[in-house]
Amino acid sequence: QVQLVESGGGLVQAGGSLRLSCAASGSIFRINNMAWYRQAPGKQREVVAVITKGGSTTYADSVKGRFTISRDNAKNTVYLQMNSLKPDDTAVYYCYALDVAPYWGRGTQVTVSS
Repeated sequence: QVQLVESGGGLVQAGGSLRLSCAASGSIFRINNMAWYRQAPGKQREVVAVITKGGSTTYADSVKGRFTISRDNAKNTVYLQMNSLKPDDTAVYYCYALDVAPYWGRGTQVTVSS
């Protein structure tokens, strides 16, 4: 079992920045990919950024150049640095981890005001 706890969400004005953190605990030694997803009201959950155990990253087109995912394996934590935030980035952001099964955090709300 893996437990994921997100933090760092909040309310920010357009153009501002936030950094999300996701701390993993439990049977973490088997975790490979970690990722951030988001779900806006009335929309499907979508992937925002993915990072492999080796550090390779991929991003949704909508956040490329603005968001950066990083991972500290020693702290079992993954981060999402979000810059130049837009109102369209408003959503609940979820941490995701994959070993032999997918695991999800409970989510953290990010609200970007115009």
